[in-house]
Amino acid sequence: MDSKKKFCIQGVATLLQNANFKGFFTGKIFQGTAKSVCVPGLNCYSCPGAVGSCPIGSLQNFLSAKKFRFPYYVVGLLIFFGALLGRAVCGFLCPFGFLQDLLHKIPFPKKIRSFRGDRLLRKLKYGVLLVMVILLPLFCKLVPVFCKYLCPSGTLSGILLSLADTRLFRVLGGQFFWKLSVLCLVVLGSVLLYRPFCKYLCPLGAVYAPFNKISLLQMRKDADKCTQCGACAAVCEMCVDPSQTPNSTECIRCGKCVHACPEDALQFTTVFQKHDNTKE
Repeated sequence: MDSKKKFCIQGVATLLQNANFKGFFTGKIFQGTAKSVCVPGLNCYSCPGAVGSCPIGSLQNFLSAKKFRFPYYVVGLLIFFGALLGRAVCGFLCPFGFLQDLLHKIPFPKKIRSFRGDRLLRKLKYGVLLVMVILLPLFCKLVPVFCKYLCPSGTLSGILLSLADTRLFRVLGGQFFWKLSVLCLVVLGSVLLYRPFCKYLCPLGAVYAPFNKISLLQMRKDADKCTQCGACAAVCEMCVDPSQTPNSTECIRCGKCVHACPEDALQFTTVFQKHDNTKE
């Protein structure tokens, strides 16, 4: 899939998940019935345009409640999205992923493709999921730790709300400025490095990553056509080699490798079709 089609899908998905356009002018959070439904990507409940709920925020609300309730609904939706698409959710349906893609298009003299410690840092998102999204909310009641202390999408939502209703600026404190610094680091990082939040910190990416190997949507490599030319790996901005691990947990299914392959050795398929995936 070429980049124009991908950006169109991402743009439409972002608009659909933030279709309460009047909220950007009134500073009021949408409270309609759709707000009880979790969207597949990272999109803060408090965004003035949001018409649905963030699955990570919803998960924490269940876990940090005074009386514990297992989040069957949220977990069920995450399993559904993951089993259907894997990390294609990250590549096409996540508004914050789309924002990072846009930021990375800003010209800069030297973009960073990778660095020493990159692979190790990618494991950090699993720690964020376990500690900040699951364990700490379980023990710190009424405190959605990830949303409160780390989530840059929530910070951006707070800024948008404050711009629409300037009275909110009066109640912003130290915690907001801590999260603002996190957001600034993510924004700067996104200009220099492709999707740093997705790679290193996003707990939603950590949820969907294992599903890449078993989801309905799969990447197929035709071993008879593949010449190991390296064209697919060269264009992959997630630094995956699709000729070796076409269903890597780091792949966000953007389709650049499929478009770049000169031999048409890579294609999207389903889990029900036989395929040659080496080093899975």
